[in-house]
Amino acid sequence: MSSSGVSLLSSPLPTSNLDGATMIVSGGRVVALPSDAQPGGRVVLDWIAHAGATASRCCSVCTGSFVLARAGLLDGRRVVTHWADVQALRSEHPSLLVLDDALHVRDGKYYTSAGISAGMDLALNLVEEDLGREAALAVAKRMVLFLKRPGGQRQFSAELLATTKPLGVSAQLTTWLRPRLAQHVDVGQMASGCALSERSLYRKLHQEVGLTPAQLLARLRLEHACSLLEQPGMMVKQAARQSGYGTEYNLRRAFIMHLGVLPSEYQSRFSCTGKLGA
Repeated sequence: MSSSGVSLLSSPLPTSNLDGATMIVSGGRVVALPSDAQPGGRVVLDWIAHAGATASRCCSVCTGSFVLARAGLLDGRRVVTHWADVQALRSEHPSLLVLDDALHVRDGKYYTSAGISAGMDLALNLVEEDLGREAALAVAKRMVLFLKRPGGQRQFSAELLATTKPLGVSAQLTTWLRPRLAQHVDVGQMASGCALSERSLYRKLHQEVGLTPAQLLARLRLEHACSLLEQPGMMVKQAARQSGYGTEYNLRRAFIMHLGVLPSEYQSRFSCTGKLGA
């Protein structure tokens, strides 16, 4: 049964040699995926491990990466999964190099993708590998998809950037900074706002969230710029001023560096109206 309650019937898993085949493992709620804790989970994982040894390509969509990892196929490899499950995958499988922004990644014959739509991006990539760019482009046009989607999955993350501990210095500094994001703020002012020395602020903030005060400020400004661009009628220049970047040029540089898209592209995807700012 799928997570939406729809039951699917399938043929028994093939037992013949899968040489030349492409195996694709879909995802779902992590706790419901095959594991040693699930009834029959080990049987499925053993089959996947065997199939992975003979298949020409092993792929996962979304949290399907957990299944490949539990089958022992991804040890030491670069992988991706849905942004909301990155930390869970890192904790469960510390030997993996889990990327947090790629839409899909290949490591040897193993391919992993982020969310469901990133699985479509991966599928187009497989078509291009097998049949060439012209065929992949024809499919993309037919399906009304980007052949190569701009940016990574971080632009879609609801937990965009600023992570704080509720009762820590990071939360205290975040609270102090939010109403001052459009102003010029230096580390001395941030330390005074938290009633700490600059050295103590650096040390405590790094211990909590692994950031410097300047890095936290930059993340808060980017987060605020994103929220501004999601508002109807917001101009890109206006968002740049209100979020503390000052100029549209500075805002563009920050978006390209951290999100891989232009502010106008982000706005066209996430604005309530979908109207581009000037």
